[in-house]
Amino acid sequence: MPSKPYNVGIIGYGLSAKIFHLPFVLALPSDFIFHAIVQRNPQPDNDAQKDHPGIKSYRSTEELVKDENVDIVIVTTGPETHYELTVLALKAGKHVVVEKPFTPTSKEADELVTLAKKQDRLLTVYHSARNPSFKHQTTHQGKLTQPTDRRWDSDFLTLSHLITNNSLGRIVEFEIHFDRHRPEIPAPTWKTTTGPTGGAVYDLGTHLIDQVVYTFGLPQRITGFVGAQRRGDTGGYEDSCTVLMHYGGGLLATVKAGVVSPETAQLRFWVRGEKGSFKKFHLDCQEEQLKAGLRPGDKDYGIESEDHHGILSTSQNGHITQEVYPTVNPPTYVEYYRQLAKALSGEGDVPVKGEDASAVIRLIELARESSKLGRTLDV
Repeated sequence: MPSKPYNVGIIGYGLSAKIFHLPFVLALPSDFIFHAIVQRNPQPDNDAQKDHPGIKSYRSTEELVKDENVDIVIVTTGPETHYELTVLALKAGKHVVVEKPFTPTSKEADELVTLAKKQDRLLTVYHSARNPSFKHQTTHQGKLTQPTDRRWDSDFLTLSHLITNNSLGRIVEFEIHFDRHRPEIPAPTWKTTTGPTGGAVYDLGTHLIDQVVYTFGLPQRITGFVGAQRRGDTGGYEDSCTVLMHYGGGLLATVKAGVVSPETAQLRFWVRGEKGSFKKFHLDCQEEQLKAGLRPGDKDYGIESEDHHGILSTSQNGHITQEVYPTVNPPTYVEYYRQLAKALSGEGDVPVKGEDASAVIRLIELARESSKLGRTLDV
């Protein structure tokens, strides 16, 4: 526990700030104080100062970073702004949390990592769901090692336990999905642009590729299929992606995010190994619970319903059996900020290192290049 709570300044007051950051900052009053916000155009029904009386409200990031009482800045604006705003905060001597995707390019990400080290400030990226106890499978050496942090989604935590316990044996296929049935053309946002940070591979692929890399490390080769499944999209929006990540030892990891998937239950994981397989439908429940108003500490927050549990199939003596495998109760997304508070106090690493987030951005760049060229690329 720090000697005093760290003062937090947040840039932006949209869905990211309200749902994915503030609930967890406010859940740790001994570690953090919501001190200030940058909200350019408050509205009667969307005003951070009215929602959180006593905070300071600024109209620009330049004003916020001049506030000597701000210890850490959380950047929740669109990804095209991340580089510029993070530079401002770091040069002003602030620690920084950056919403995913980290930056439009891996070059910019590497520059921010270098600047943070020069300024002696902590820099971390908000991949919200990590499990710090998970041991990932290092495929090239064929052994388990201890990484610094892993994802905190309940479904991924469940899968990580199966992998750590060797319940599946040597894994040969690892499928990870974020599919939805939304065939209509969506309203314009940064996610629907044709720029460097637009499209499904940056929006959803960032999460999925991150999970694969933190399970198996970097792949040897990558094959990308990036494009549009919707009809009538004249803007060039890449609404879907499939990314194949090729590893040694016979392992292929498949990342998929699609918008034409008329299913009553969307596939999340399908992992197959020599000893068993695990199939899981439905996403982690925390996001929908947060949107519905549930908060950390509330009854049933983070607890998945039994009818959403996964299926474990195991092979023994040539006979395959199947059972419902209960989803573990996760430490929840609040663990990200709990680990950040420890890092700020000099007790361990940040939840997600900038170097690791940069590696994910580089894989996305390669996936897009592979799709454009129509061939597999070395990593």
